[in-house]
Amino acid sequence: MDEADTRSLRVTRDTPLGFELQPVKKKAAIQLMGSRLWGRFNPNHWDPVYAAETGLKAPIQTGEMSSAYIAEMCVNHFGAAMFAGARVVCKYIASTYANEIITTHGIVREKIAKGDGYRFIVDVWADNDAGEKKTVGFVEVDVDV
Repeated sequence: MDEADTRSLRVTRDTPLGFELQPVKKKAAIQLMGSRLWGRFNPNHWDPVYAAETGLKAPIQTGEMSSAYIAEMCVNHFGAAMFAGARVVCKYIASTYANEIITTHGIVREKIAKGDGYRFIVDVWADNDAGEKKTVGFVEVDVDV
């Protein structure tokens, strides 16, 4: 998405509880899973033979990748506020396997008055096409503070 597209998604002081963030959808591409950007130190993340030898049905994506997808969704909605005192807390609860399609989700759970604006608390998660959650957590972001 370009800047003009994301501006229409921005969370503002008028955003209500229950607001759903627009999801981000990504494919767990094995080419990315084995890139140096994501470490490339553990063959469980990029080598199908090695992964099978360790009991996995396919290579697994690093947890940082799901967190990056969630962060992308949040930046689309909160913009620069994500880089100024925001807090992201995630827990990886299931493996993401090569070639799975992962979709992020976020729902505004709380809106707390703070200064001239609000601190938003958003429940976030990433799941696959079968609806199996892979990563869960929450994000806290100040808007117009």
